[in-house]
Amino acid sequence: MMTLDPALVSVITPAFNAGRFIERCVESVTSQSYRSFEMFVVDDCSTDNTADLVQACSDRDSRVRLIRRTQNGGPAAARNTALKEASGRYIAFLDSDDLWTDRKLEEQLRFMNDRNAALSFTAYRKISEKDDLISEVIQIPHLLNYDGLLKNTAIATTTVIVDRSKTGPFEMKTTYYDDFSLWLSLLKRGFLAHGHQADLARYRVVGGSWSGSKGRSALHVWKAYRDVEQLSLPYSAWCFIHYAVNAIRKHCR
Repeated sequence: MMTLDPALVSVITPAFNAGRFIERCVESVTSQSYRSFEMFVVDDCSTDNTADLVQACSDRDSRVRLIRRTQNGGPAAARNTALKEASGRYIAFLDSDDLWTDRKLEEQLRFMNDRNAALSFTAYRKISEKDDLISEVIQIPHLLNYDGLLKNTAIATTTVIVDRSKTGPFEMKTTYYDDFSLWLSLLKRGFLAHGHQADLARYRVVGGSWSGSKGRSALHVWKAYRDVEQLSLPYSAWCFIHYAVNAIRKHCR
């Protein structure tokens, strides 16, 4: 049976060759106004100095923990490795090149408690590789159910917090779009994703990054519809049209 610390947030960050940005990422967590957290940075067999930098952060703040994988498995496997170690009631996801604003955890947890939410996500802004703001605030829906998420790109992984006291244990599937598939699996069980309109995170746009390939991302969404969710061809096409329109709107902001 899962034993949870009711006040603790477990922050999960997969990292592969993230040396350029990982220190800033970790600092955005250790500077949070909400202090009851543990942070797991899972090094997925990096060939740069990622692990050394995270270890130095851990030496300065014991709430930061480095986990080294012995075999590269991708983001889903790295996140699942951390999930097995996490003892917090709340699971917060943060990618290794992204950042949080200083009051992100405090404000989002208050928002979740006010709404008795099992899953929440927030608005955010995009930043460049040099931390410059390069977008307006990316607005999000107030509420998403399973069918709504199928047609939307609104949930940025770096903004998500899940309350495990409500959802129970979960893990990510190693599939085409692991984070998207996890949100769908939770909403399919009847939970709702609550969108907090506050601008609380920074999504970094990195040249050549996996997430930066819009065509590849679109292909993975389509495969998630057909192979993972096993939607019919007509309904998959209908959802994909909405997904594409919403993605274009978000990209233009």
